[in-house]
Amino acid sequence: MLELQERPATETSSTISGLGARAESDARAQPRVPTAREGLLWSRSQQRRLAGANLITVAILLVVGVSAAAGVTPLEAPAAIGRLVGSTLGLRHSEATVAKRPPVSELLPYGKGMWIYEPEKTEGGDVAAIVARAKAAGLSHLYVRTGSSWDGFYAAPFLDKLLPAAHEANLLVYGWDFPRLIDWAGDVSRAEAAIRHRTPGKHSIDGFSADIETRSEGTAITARAAGDYGRALREAVGVNFPLIATVPRPSPAQNYPYAEVVASFDAIAPMVYWLNRQPDTDVAGALRDLAQYGKPVFPIGQAYDGAPEGGRAGVPPPEELWRFMRFAQANGALGVSFWSWQAANSKTWAAVTEAEEFRAPAPWMLK
Repeated sequence: MLELQERPATETSSTISGLGARAESDARAQPRVPTAREGLLWSRSQQRRLAGANLITVAILLVVGVSAAAGVTPLEAPAAIGRLVGSTLGLRHSEATVAKRPPVSELLPYGKGMWIYEPEKTEGGDVAAIVARAKAAGLSHLYVRTGSSWDGFYAAPFLDKLLPAAHEANLLVYGWDFPRLIDWAGDVSRAEAAIRHRTPGKHSIDGFSADIETRSEGTAITARAAGDYGRALREAVGVNFPLIATVPRPSPAQNYPYAEVVASFDAIAPMVYWLNRQPDTDVAGALRDLAQYGKPVFPIGQAYDGAPEGGRAGVPPPEELWRFMRFAQANGALGVSFWSWQAANSKTWAAVTEAEEFRAPAPWMLK
């Protein structure tokens, strides 16, 4: 079973009752030293509780004080406090242990993946069927749309069902969102909502992709807005959470601020939709052009009918999908994915399943 999410330690009460509830007569009484028979100012039970409260306070201050040096991010602070307090108080292993999260470099979208846009059009929203088909096709990860500047964060109910089943099957789940960058601070807040969401069983998404589109798609993109968005998002989630920039395929016709867009992200996922061109030259060119940014590149292939966008009619045939994967791997890609689940046909799924490329286990699975 995949256990990547931080699990907070079991909460224990440290409340001391009655500290502010002295009777009026007690307030007027003269202070005096208690006798041995009367006992101490604090009962033994109260002393133990007070010590526990003080310990928790010290632990919180310690975590806050050393978080930067120790690599504890804002998202991890509650779990770090739980580990520290639990260890000091001698809580049982099940109460104090937080599942160790692999480094970001191991949690990127290696292998083969598929993008989920509308869950109700994806195996009818049946998470058991989604997970079963993903495993049968040899997928290692899924991208799930969590929201957009138009719709807000809306995917919590679907994530609550999908995440436990996907993690049980060793599938990583990345949330993805469409920020318009008109209000980039609001876009960051919405992304945080998706990243911080926890299912009833404390599962969470394993990474997040921002689908940063061109102006033709309704995005108010500028180099400054993209840079501000990326920096604020990184600051919000810390350095230990995978962020993936989904970007257009580089082409001479694009006036797109790639450097500013990808600067704060851990990896790049270019949308390589070849339409009326060829997948081999398109994916090789994307990998070549994006190599200058020094980030792992995970191309997204075309598994939809490109005719409405001026491409050939129909979903690309298996031969083109295989060529996309073969040239992606040959040119340095460590993983690919396809847009989209609901548009893919039976031949698409057969091609993805039968492909020899990208079958190696993800790095975190080798340990």
